[in-house]
Amino acid sequence: MKRFYLIALLLITTLSVNAQVQLVFPDSVGWNVLNENEELNFQVKSHPDVKKYFSIEGVEGLGISFDSLGNFSWKPSFDLVDRVAKTKDFSVIFQAAFADGKRERKTITFTVKHVNRPPVVEELPVLYVKQGKENAYQIGSDYVYDQDGDPLSFRAPQTELPEGAAFSSQGQFTWTPSRTQFMNLKSNPITLEFIVQDQPDKAETRGKLRVAQTQQDLPPEITIMPMDTVFAIKEDETLNLRIYLSDPNGDDNVRSAGFIASDKRIPTTAFKENTQLLYEFTWTPGYEFVDDAQTALTPELTFFVLDKSNNRTQKRIKIKVQDTENMIKKDALLFSKYRNNLIDCMVLIQQLDINQKKLNQDFKKAKKGKKNRSIMNASLGAVTGFTPIIVDDATTAKAVSGVGGTTVLTLGTLEATEVIGRSKESIMDKIKINIDLRNKIQANGDEFARKYALKMNRRGAEFDKDIEKLRASLNDQRIVLLELDAYNKNLGKIDDRDIKKVFLDYGDETK
Repeated sequence: MKRFYLIALLLITTLSVNAQVQLVFPDSVGWNVLNENEELNFQVKSHPDVKKYFSIEGVEGLGISFDSLGNFSWKPSFDLVDRVAKTKDFSVIFQAAFADGKRERKTITFTVKHVNRPPVVEELPVLYVKQGKENAYQIGSDYVYDQDGDPLSFRAPQTELPEGAAFSSQGQFTWTPSRTQFMNLKSNPITLEFIVQDQPDKAETRGKLRVAQTQQDLPPEITIMPMDTVFAIKEDETLNLRIYLSDPNGDDNVRSAGFIASDKRIPTTAFKENTQLLYEFTWTPGYEFVDDAQTALTPELTFFVLDKSNNRTQKRIKIKVQDTENMIKKDALLFSKYRNNLIDCMVLIQQLDINQKKLNQDFKKAKKGKKNRSIMNASLGAVTGFTPIIVDDATTAKAVSGVGGTTVLTLGTLEATEVIGRSKESIMDKIKINIDLRNKIQANGDEFARKYALKMNRRGAEFDKDIEKLRASLNDQRIVLLELDAYNKNLGKIDDRDIKKVFLDYGDETK
């Protein structure tokens, strides 16, 4: 009997969740916000400070260093955050394994900010010009480029340009030297210093080149980068176009620029001016742009530029927007399935815990009842008064009357299950079933909570298959033997903290 008491006590102790040990991270404001190429170092600790082994999940491809002592080091690369998005969140899971077998997990989200780098200007080849001929040189992307992919704008001080030369915002030098200018170049080559500026941050780098531009009265020019006429994007993707303007008569001859869209839902604010000669078109359609009954929608945009003489140049493009699954709604639905299935596991575990206590009490009563019962047989020919022969306390004895025949008198406690038709062996079988079911559901729930703590994992095809496996354990036929309802919801409101007490790896931070 003592052995069974010890088993029950150990079970109750094992089922309790130790929520005392916590992972400790830096507590300063914005400690988890950093810039590209900025190094972040800290040590994860635990409270109380006990022996543990640290590990981390979700750091593939990020260059994060994290050892078993909790030392964290990360220097995000420059190309980690898109220049248009400006910031990007990265969620990782820190885990500590303790000597007693317990584990503690915590999801931390780091916000990385984009850091702009100035343009790179390499040494350019010497431009050799011809007399009396229009000489043009376009600075190529092999020599001048931006590592962040920013659009570039070129400019050169007027004092650096030779007479009759021009330098466009796209880096094009044009010049038709006169005879005198050509002769002077033989002994005194012209070195033109120009400035390359990225947009919209306007970081500058200086370079050297011989450049110029014609002075004819021609209409302005417009160039759209990338150079295409049809762009295909999804509803949740961002289209970013760079619109370069120029004028053969001088870039200051450009008066205005804009666009006209066939779909009025495309806002005019998508077209932004970086400089007088460089614009950007940035637009994200959104999940509601294409109707559910359609597969795609193709609006047409016309970009135009006017010079001071009202000369007009325009270019048309089409944007094919494909209907896209709403990942925000999908992730919310998948998280709901993830949470609800863990709640069902939690509810059944709580029922099994309650049932375990009841079965333990029934078993104790069965053993105690067998020891204390006393039965007295009396054979009487007339009305007789009699009292029990065997009692634990003589002062509590009572006389019972009977008339004739044989009277069977049962005194003391009748809790013995043999007396009321139930065997203690049957109770012990139910205890074993209860324990086995409880351990099985706890293990399956822990594995499910840990495997799908991150929303990227829940998007996989295995998620629904694992739900079916989990539901199979909740529908175990042995539950009927315990007279339990696996879908009893009458336990009040359950929040994420309640779930995390039962399943430590529950990923409520990633919903």
